Amino acid sequence: MVRLVHIVKEVPVPENVEVSIEGKRVTVSGPKGTLTKDFSYARGVMIKYDPNEKRVIVESYFAKRKQKAVTFSIAAHIRNMIDGVTKGFRYRMKIVFTHFPITVRIDEENKIVYIENFLGERKPREARIYGNVKVRLEGRNDVIVEGIDIEEVGQTAANIELATKVKDRDPRIFVDGIYIYKREYMEGGEEV
Repeated sequence: MVRLVHIVKEVPVPENVEVSIEGKRVTVSGPKGTLTKDFSYARGVMIKYDPNEKRVIVESYFAKRKQKAVTFSIAAHIRNMIDGVTKGFRYRMKIVFTHFPITVRIDEENKIVYIENFLGERKPREARIYGNVKVRLEGRNDVIVEGIDIEEVGQTAANIELATKVKDRDPRIFVDGIYIYKREYMEGGEEV
């Protein structure tokens, strides 16, 4: 496998965002909050901040394929952190039922979403809410998942979707569940 001599990925930083780097621990602060991620698992990858040109530089030398992939992944994580602290992320989910009306109850204190009467079950199904993610109901059939960390928002939405997975029945007939139908930014509403 051919090694590339120098791989560089630059991430521009907007004016209203501050970035600080200590070793491989990156902290991004913006109008919506602060996010911190630790990239210490990435050997051979260097992360630097250039305050003059307002950009984060992720680079590695003599990288093979996996190290090149890690370099680009770290740059994408930092870009998502910047988008999160400036715009935020919103996942829209639709409650779909054909047989039994599903009701959703949100317990913000214990960070659990209860899905009741799913396929006529007496015991409610539970989905965990991660981190500082806000889950709310909009109308009768929409569940909105919002937050600044795309990983926490995505995992919470996936937990809700997986909690309503239909097993041992024909999925063409039993389409009941809660499904993600739109991923967008909280500010501006454009799709992610």
